[in-house]
Amino acid sequence: MNVPVSPAETLRTALAGLLDGLPPRQAAGAVERLIANYRGATPTDAPILRDRADVAAYAAYRMPATFEAVRAALEAFADAVPGWTPGSHVDVGGGTGAATWAVSATWDGARPVTVLDWAEPALALGREIAAANPALRDTRWQRSRIGAALTIESTDLVTVSYVLGELTEADRASVVDAAASAAQAVVIIEPGTPDGYARVLAARDRLVAAGFHVAAPCPHSAACPIAPGTDWCHFSARVSRSSLHRQVKGGSLAYEDEKFSYVAATRLPVTPAPSRVVRRPQIRKGQVLLDLCEADEQLRRTTVTKRHGDLYKAARDVDWGDAWPPYDAED
Repeated sequence: MNVPVSPAETLRTALAGLLDGLPPRQAAGAVERLIANYRGATPTDAPILRDRADVAAYAAYRMPATFEAVRAALEAFADAVPGWTPGSHVDVGGGTGAATWAVSATWDGARPVTVLDWAEPALALGREIAAANPALRDTRWQRSRIGAALTIESTDLVTVSYVLGELTEADRASVVDAAASAAQAVVIIEPGTPDGYARVLAARDRLVAAGFHVAAPCPHSAACPIAPGTDWCHFSARVSRSSLHRQVKGGSLAYEDEKFSYVAATRLPVTPAPSRVVRRPQIRKGQVLLDLCEADEQLRRTTVTKRHGDLYKAARDVDWGDAWPPYDAED
């Protein structure tokens, strides 16, 4: 009996051995430079991924983390738009295609997929890796400058993951507007830093102004209740550490947590979460403390105790970033 292999497992297998023949020092050096660019700002005419060594290092080091962050955002979106499945997908600035793998992990079946990126080596490696995933074998890998001149064909879903930080402010606005004009649904993911959150918040404002409804993470489409400069909204996805992770960062843990900020918005009717857990829950004896963003545009702490019965059991299992109460929880 054949056991189905998940896209996540298939991706890990496809990435295994990608750095074979590449000197460890060269791989680590490429990763260190990529980390610096990922955390900072890069001019729009300077692609981060310059050659095969860069792309191999990027794919081995960053694809698993990007995949898990995008998948978490997409799953929250899917919960808010039950029954909907994208019939087509465009991944803007998709590089080696981590977001396309996350879409295939969220919604079964094949669909027309286009990956737009200006780095030809990234597109070439993405095409190579995608051959392992039947849902992605017919993906179109198209070289395209991501900025004011970007054009996107009409599609159901546009993803823009870990891209806005590489663009000027004007180009960010152009990319978000192009996505809004082309798609029924737009999902934008950035690093879970104050700057990443600020970029997501600006994109969220543009999407709402274009007539989109916020499906996740927010339980509403009104203004974010976080006072500017006091905090930032971000979440966490657990990522299995590769040997390259351990080589670059040291440490012995088999995993690390990828922090990310995101917005998922759509022109479709949405059923957003009643509230969203915006900090790691604090589990204490007989009670769970939950920090929530709520539908009335407020941030509140809620205490769930044993006397809440099944809701208390749900609270002990709820995670940072989850809807509260869970969609399947009983009152």
